[in-house]
Amino acid sequence: MSLQHALLTSIIEKPCSGYELARRFDKSIGYFWHATHQQIYRELARMEQQGWVSSSEVEGGRAGKKQFDVLPAGRAELQRWAAESSAPLRLRDELMLKLRADAAVGPLGMLEELEKRLQLHEQELATYRAIEQRDFSALEAGREAQIHYLILKAGIAYEEGRIAWTKEALQTLQQLAQATNKT
Repeated sequence: MSLQHALLTSIIEKPCSGYELARRFDKSIGYFWHATHQQIYRELARMEQQGWVSSSEVEGGRAGKKQFDVLPAGRAELQRWAAESSAPLRLRDELMLKLRADAAVGPLGMLEELEKRLQLHEQELATYRAIEQRDFSALEAGREAQIHYLILKAGIAYEEGRIAWTKEALQTLQQLAQATNKT
């Protein structure tokens, strides 16, 4: 996925300034595609050079504040990109390598790391559940809202899966530690 395509999507949803876009990004697309504000501004400049977006000074705003709009070429690029086939995400997690190292060389004290991960996944799940309650308790029948909810449910399922796996990993490592201590 390209940051440019994420930004095009967000601007199509609601034309806005770069600052507003960065703030909105943090609260929506940023949950599954992270970008710093600096990266967002840099990509907006590139997209403007490519003729995908235009910017105009905001009247009554602070000096230099620009509103971005998607141009027909940007919409066409987003449609082209979205129509491309994409490979499913392959798991790439440093923790898995650390667990392999733990298996190969002996206990490396992974319990603390797993406990931290469990906490982080539980916090993220709580955030997703709060968004679900706030934004989707009375689901609109609209296509856009249903797709947004579907995306949120993917995040919820991911976090629930990671929580279940992490609890299993903790239990397994604790059992292995107890078995080692008995011998």
